[in-house]
Order: sequence, then C-alpha cells, then structure tokens
Amino acid sequence: MLAIIDYRMGNIFSVFNALKRVCNAPPRILSVSKGGEGTADMPSALASVTVSGEIHDFLEEVEGIVLPGVGAFDDGIRNLRPFRAALLKAISEGVPFLGICLGMQLLFEESEESMFKRDSSQRKNEGEKGLGIFRGKVVRLHADVRVPHIGWNRLHIQRHSSLLEGISDGDFFYFAHSFFCVPENDVVVATTEYGGEIPAVVSNDSETVFGVQFHPEKSSKKGLQIIKNFVKICKK
Repeated sequence: MLAIIDYRMGNIFSVFNALKRVCNAPPRILSVSKGGEGTADMPSALASVTVSGEIHDFLEEVEGIVLPGVGAFDDGIRNLRPFRAALLKAISEGVPFLGICLGMQLLFEESEESMFKRDSSQRKNEGEKGLGIFRGKVVRLHADVRVPHIGWNRLHIQRHSSLLEGISDGDFFYFAHSFFCVPENDVVVATTEYGGEIPAVVSNDSETVFGVQFHPEKSSKKGLQIIKNFVKICKK
C-alpha cells in the first residue's frame, strides 16, 4: 500500500489517479482533520474506504510515501507539521519517498522564498525550515526567464537511477514552478535547462528518497513510467 500525503497544497487527485493506474491496490490519502487527528481517507468520489488512526501507526504500514504539492514553501512546511515527525521517522527507516514539485523542494533545508519576511513592525523574520533530508536551499528562477516556468522541458540524465528506468535523455516532462533547488551535495540525477541548468530529479545514494521538480502525473506516458518505477522500488 502506498500513501499520498494531503497537506492542503494543491490537487492531489491527479497523483491519486496516476498511482491507481499502476498499483495493484489503490493508494491511501493521508490527511489531517480540523482537530489535528491523522486520518487516511479515500475521496468519496473515488472510493468508499476510510481508515482512521495515528499518523505514525499508519505510515508504519505503508510501502511508500508520495508528497505532491504546489504553492509556497512556508505554507507547505506549516501544513506539513502534523506529519513531520512521522515522515522523518519513515524516511530514516528506509521507506521509499517521492516528493513532487513543492514536495521535492520541502526536502531541502530552506527556501529563499521564506528566509526573510517582514511582519507588521517591518522586522525581518526567519522563514520556515524544510525537512532537511538534502543539504541546500531553494532559490527563485533566474531573472532572465519567464516566471513561473510552465510547460514542457527536456530531461537531461546525469547518472543512472532506478526511478528513470525506461526514460531516455531528452524526454519531455511538464513543469510548473517559480523556484528551484540548489543542492550542496551530489544528489542530482537529472537536470533541465531553463535560464541555466536546474535540478529536475534528485535522490539519496541508497535510492529511497527521490524528488522530481516536474509533475509526472501530468507528463503523459513518460511520467506514468516514472510513477511505475517508483511503485516498483516500493515493492522491493
């Protein structure tokens, strides 16, 4: 069973539908109720199964975790607080993890988007800290390109990864973002060109934690191949 983290940062149902196409069992969507209680819900429009319980207990039962997302870094990290400890524990135990778009950026330490903000007193406040799985930060796209970056770009593979099995150098994927990741360590698996070379796929050495800046669920057959590859990784 795979889990999709619903932290109110974008439409998760396209990811749900893509996973449903390639999984033997539909993924579960883990969300947080208004009272802060963790629940794993299947949307009523898609399925009628509901599983309730503690977030920690639920994530101990899953084979893999997907963190999608669009929007601001600060908002994403704040909304992710109820899941944070359980996610970090699962990742440390080797549960396969895939961050998509904002989900990839949240794997890093901090974002230029949120490092310094001004409150009503015009005092600078430090922004939210990321999950810190990868060292590095998230910065705004280069000034000489249109922001946000929305559209299809070629993927340039830098090294082998199980996540990219069946993917060729130069294949197109769909991007929609205004910021990109700047890793401090050698975690880049593939890049794309947009005002310069930017990371498009990252992974740890053990290939249990992955991030993709593009949206595989919106990237046609090649995107579906990446989702299939992640499911295969989860089944090992």
